[in-house]
Amino acid sequence: MHVIRFALLLLVVGCLAVSGVTCRAYRRDLQEAEKRVTSGSRIAQTRCGPIEYASIGKGSPLLMVHGAGGGFDQALAFASRFVNEEGYRGIFVSRFGYLRTPLPADASAEAQADAYACLLDVLGLDRVSVLGVSAGGPSALQFALRHQQRCSALILLVPAAFTPDDGGQRRAAPRATQFVDTVMRSDFAFWLAIHLARRSMIENVLGTPIEVADHASAAERQRLDMMLMNILPTSRRRAGLMNDAAVVSTLKRPPLEQVKVPTLLISVEDDRYGTFRGARYTAGGIPGARFVGYRDGGHLFVGHNEEVLTEISAFLKAFGVRGPPR
Repeated sequence: MHVIRFALLLLVVGCLAVSGVTCRAYRRDLQEAEKRVTSGSRIAQTRCGPIEYASIGKGSPLLMVHGAGGGFDQALAFASRFVNEEGYRGIFVSRFGYLRTPLPADASAEAQADAYACLLDVLGLDRVSVLGVSAGGPSALQFALRHQQRCSALILLVPAAFTPDDGGQRRAAPRATQFVDTVMRSDFAFWLAIHLARRSMIENVLGTPIEVADHASAAERQRLDMMLMNILPTSRRRAGLMNDAAVVSTLKRPPLEQVKVPTLLISVEDDRYGTFRGARYTAGGIPGARFVGYRDGGHLFVGHNEEVLTEISAFLKAFGVRGPPR
């Protein structure tokens, strides 16, 4: 860890030593990031506390639950196809500790699921389909368990999920954990790492093997770069990230047999966050759940993005909320 911090310190010193071009580029990118996360969303005052959200579209409601390092903006970027092309009403929420949603004393997956229900109350929505991504998976699953009458369909994409053989303890490799912890400590460190340690960022932050990224199409490489840049500003997401680490590292087996809504799980074998086994186990425990697995593609299912979107689209058309909410 000391080696990584020392290396980053050298990079910072080097930036300050050269012309102001690098620092100007940093300020420009950070301003763009700040603009992205401070526009287009609202704060709902709910009985569960304030919740940041964005609502776009007028069709059947789809609640998007973002992953680690996200916020309403991350979910919005992923689900634009469902809103713009397929006519869903996207409800994009910032989870506990992300952007303008505060971190409460109880920031468990169960409490977050209850907060989704509180948000739906404010929005006047009876039922929604729910799409939980990565670290958003536990709370999305809890929503289907705790608020079954309000969930018409559940989709878990590369989800953090319990696996029995490790007692629910999910720990990344120490070196990767140290790297992520270091670059997440400041907006500048993260921005600098994107430009000077891109390969490490793809593997350790995006959870995607570098070999996969190297052989990806130009469009997919652009998607990887966009995902990294969209984690800025990290300073507005760190509280949520730290909470996600605590929640994901202590997962216990949920009562999967009690999930009564149509469920789709999708994961990738070489996901460096290890979601494949947990997703498959979860699918095996939920009555009638469908599991779709890919051999390669990493946490961002590189090379399978269109297939994944098509799977989700077909599932929503078959089981999602139809017509206006009651």
